[in-house]
Amino acid sequence: MQKAAIDDVDVVANPMGVHDVRKPVSKALGTEHVAMNYFELAPGEAFAGGLHTHGDQEEVFYVLSGVATFEVGRDHERVDVEAGELIRFAPGEFQSGFVREDADEDVVAWAFGAPGARHDWDQIESLIECRECDAERVHATELTDAGRFRFTCTECGTSFSP
Repeated sequence: MQKAAIDDVDVVANPMGVHDVRKPVSKALGTEHVAMNYFELAPGEAFAGGLHTHGDQEEVFYVLSGVATFEVGRDHERVDVEAGELIRFAPGEFQSGFVREDADEDVVAWAFGAPGARHDWDQIESLIECRECDAERVHATELTDAGRFRFTCTECGTSFSP
């Protein structure tokens, strides 16, 4: 048995600086089969660095307070998720969540992923503007030894780190 209090879990921010408070609770509890992250997001902050997919993991977000907005799919459909609501993304489904800049309040939310407490980086893709193709393309996503993201266009092979 493992027990943890949110206040005792260290903050680990996204390498792209898109939020100030993310607490990897699954790490504190030592889980192997489920990822759990606690977030406190201010207006303009995001859960992750942009539209992406996890080929190896489904994700569920539960909003405790505030309103989180999610972009879904290649067409960037927007869906608001209010306090007390949940949203699920299947493996391979592009998604990104954030708090709108003009929001009246912060968002407190949980993100759950399964199976696995950690991502297989070979299974994560991001949908971003390719600097070489001059169009939105799927990019392989990796975390470098320096703790930064590197994106590689699956169409032309161009790589960059923001």
